[in-house]
Amino acid sequence: MAKPFLLVLKLLMVLLALGWVSIWVLKPTQLWTRKWKAAEDAARTTVFGSSGLDFVVYSFPIIVSVMIGFVYLHFKPKEQNGRKRRSSIAALSNPIVVNSFIGVLSAMEVLVISFFIIFLAWTFCIHISNDFKKMMPVKSMKLNLWQYKMFRMATRCGLLAEVCLALILFPIMRGMTVFRLFGIQFEASVKYHIWLGIMMLSFATLHGVGTLFIWGIKNRIQDEVWKWQKTGRIYLAGEIALIAGLVIGITSLPQVRRKRFELFYYTHHLYTVFIVFFLFHTGDRHFYMVFPAIFLFAIERLLRIIQSRPETCILSARIFPFKAVEVILPKEPRLKYTPTSIIFIKIPSISKFQWHSFTIASSSSVDDDTMSVIIKCDGSWTNSLYDIIQRIPVGGHDQRVQRCIPVSVEGPYGPASTNFLSKYDSLLLVAGGIGVTPFLSILQEISSAQNHGRKNFPTKIQLIYITKKRNSIGILNSVLPLLANKNTKDFHLKLKIYVTQEVQPGATISELINEFSQVETVNFHTECTSYSPYGHESSLLMAATVGFSSILFFVFLIIFNHIFLPQPQTKKASSKEKTPSSYVDLVLICAFTLSIISTTLVFLVLRLKHLKKQQPPMAIKHNGREMQASSFQSNRNVDEHEVNFGARPDFKDIFSRFPNETGGSFVGVLVCGPEAMKESVASICKLSMQRSTTNGQTKKPHFNFHSLNFTL
Repeated sequence: MAKPFLLVLKLLMVLLALGWVSIWVLKPTQLWTRKWKAAEDAARTTVFGSSGLDFVVYSFPIIVSVMIGFVYLHFKPKEQNGRKRRSSIAALSNPIVVNSFIGVLSAMEVLVISFFIIFLAWTFCIHISNDFKKMMPVKSMKLNLWQYKMFRMATRCGLLAEVCLALILFPIMRGMTVFRLFGIQFEASVKYHIWLGIMMLSFATLHGVGTLFIWGIKNRIQDEVWKWQKTGRIYLAGEIALIAGLVIGITSLPQVRRKRFELFYYTHHLYTVFIVFFLFHTGDRHFYMVFPAIFLFAIERLLRIIQSRPETCILSARIFPFKAVEVILPKEPRLKYTPTSIIFIKIPSISKFQWHSFTIASSSSVDDDTMSVIIKCDGSWTNSLYDIIQRIPVGGHDQRVQRCIPVSVEGPYGPASTNFLSKYDSLLLVAGGIGVTPFLSILQEISSAQNHGRKNFPTKIQLIYITKKRNSIGILNSVLPLLANKNTKDFHLKLKIYVTQEVQPGATISELINEFSQVETVNFHTECTSYSPYGHESSLLMAATVGFSSILFFVFLIIFNHIFLPQPQTKKASSKEKTPSSYVDLVLICAFTLSIISTTLVFLVLRLKHLKKQQPPMAIKHNGREMQASSFQSNRNVDEHEVNFGARPDFKDIFSRFPNETGGSFVGVLVCGPEAMKESVASICKLSMQRSTTNGQTKKPHFNFHSLNFTL
């Protein structure tokens, strides 16, 4: 597709997104209030009504922007024809804040956060300024000056919570285009969801507590708390929404989430209660501002449910000596994914509701029919999976043991293209423990690209692998050919292993790999399914799905408004003034529900047609359990790599020696592992960037930091 077409699509997306943001900026002003009131008066007597106007202006621009994003992803080249030139924007991804409390923040993140805080301050100050100018007393409570000001400030805190709610669902949309367009990993964007959630609950709590405080001063708590007003703000609905939100927030704390994951998972579904009662509390006019994220999330959530049906099965599993398993799953040959992609897995025999994310360790360029994930078994769910696999007896003759493990698969989710790799001259990969998993996929992808003559990938790579025990070295089996092959001009891989809690003087990598290369392989029956996961639907189909659903909603909304709500005869009259607010909200809920259900049914029909044409997954002839050892023999090329015992890596030394050992002027630094390790590497990247800026000249190499997560 011609570049001008892609440029036009990108420009349209930017303009629509900026238009939506500008509405938020102008909404608190008196100018917008006057203009909008006139527009609503004009729309009331039309077939669309004021609700139609609210949807078209407040919601539709961002929905159309997402649709265009899908079209853009469809026509965007999956790979660059040549090495991308370094962009000045790339420097914004480097860390400028490294803190143990808030983590690692890039320049771009700090910039966006700053603009968002300025916007919140702008919204709050403009609203409060207008309120204080009017000084309209609340007659029913007879508030004095300071009480009135506090009451209005508490009310306006609710609007700030509304702003956060409008954005909070975008970071956790796995298949939508918002973050894929920017090359942001889904698991990394989850932190934005957490930040917005904290801010939203903080503002909502100030809103609720401030209001209750004023009611308490005036001895009105008993009268106001249980009110379900006919029109205006429904107080009881707001209280229910706040309680639901606080329960979600409390059970999302790390102390609860890590120890009681199921409690966190199940209570998180109270978001439906929060959203519904938020609508009843604020009314439909405010709801249309937050509607795009809710609408798109609902579509994606239902399509994800369809995608994860029917169940497939585990083909085989490899048991590593450090209590980890590599699970092999079938996939359609047409399913292609980029390195660092993740999939979500549910095993009904362990839990019918829990989904867990894992980074794919294989490469779709190497394995056409299968994909694999490596799982470190240190939690209740993962230990249950380990026990199931361990119970398969040697020889596999015990028919009482479950020999087929049904599994639901959702994904893969990952970058839209491999451009995040192709723009670098060389790579520095830093992995801690099981965090090496995404790098196994990257190394296999780059090796495959070199074998097929594709020259747009970095050819100089250094992998730093940090592990507590030496038996974890067996996880590198899949990249042994790359370690054993003689480094050439076209491909240079340097491996440095650090075993931090054990000492074995004189041991070589060859000896360690031979010692821990034996793995148990368990093969399973596959008669329980004939389905192979094939990933997402095409981007064009997703764009059509979003467009179809939004049009349906608009049509249902207009029809229901004309059927169930009295229509005004003049511009000044309003049907909402004679109709209870909850009735208007119920009309919106019905239109929303019917549009989503209709879209889901159409999508389900298309999915079933595809499944009928699908070939069954590859069969495993041998069933049971066997010991397998790597065919690797001691190789001098392998022993040229480094292994260090009883020490942690000195990242300053590694970075200083990198130009001589590997080279490259533009280096991608990818880190996956414990947060403390990420912060250490980020600090070095930050320091190198500051030195080059201080010297006033470009210092080579330039290290560009990227953080990968293997847990959500």
